[in-house]
Amino acid sequence: MPQSLKADEVHSKTDPSVSKQWDDETPKKEQIQDFYKIVDSMKVGLLTTIRDGIGPVSRSMAVAKRAGPDFLFLANAHSKKFSDLDHNKTAQITFQNSTTQDWISVTGVATTTSNSDPRIKDLYSKGTSAWFGDLGDGVHNGTPTDPRMSLIEIKPRYIAYWKHTVGGLGFVKEVAQATIMGQVADTGVQRQLLEQDIEVMRKESAA
Repeated sequence: MPQSLKADEVHSKTDPSVSKQWDDETPKKEQIQDFYKIVDSMKVGLLTTIRDGIGPVSRSMAVAKRAGPDFLFLANAHSKKFSDLDHNKTAQITFQNSTTQDWISVTGVATTTSNSDPRIKDLYSKGTSAWFGDLGDGVHNGTPTDPRMSLIEIKPRYIAYWKHTVGGLGFVKEVAQATIMGQVADTGVQRQLLEQDIEVMRKESAA
């Protein structure tokens, strides 16, 4: 249900759209499982790197694998995101479900590996070659042995996400009522996973 805006929220410079949906009461184990469930339903996200002289630059990327809280991407070593990461290891991945409005923001540190990384062969699928092409020289052929085929691994340091608690019709009704009544829509819960939570996730995944 929509909630009324309070004077102390204005005076304290609080964003009511965040504070009224903020959830730090749900047990962390459940928050982590919800995060996995949501992110695993969204196979493509925006990978953002920091480019010298420009700032954040994003591009759509398919997740090759999620290993606990960490994300792996197959990518072309000739792309500019590799030079971005050479200069600044900070990266962000964002996902959004346009149907439920669920979203996830993952901020962390990126590492890149060359074609010698054995994980590339395990993560490769035939469809990956469509983004590399085949030069016909027996080397640059879009296969796991193509020297351009490289790996980007993002190890999160901070995760934020929002999970819907109403369906599509409920969302529309909630927003409409909040607009008419001058209230604040309450359509889901917003949560965060801090570095200590992410370390627990990583250890549990490796066990």
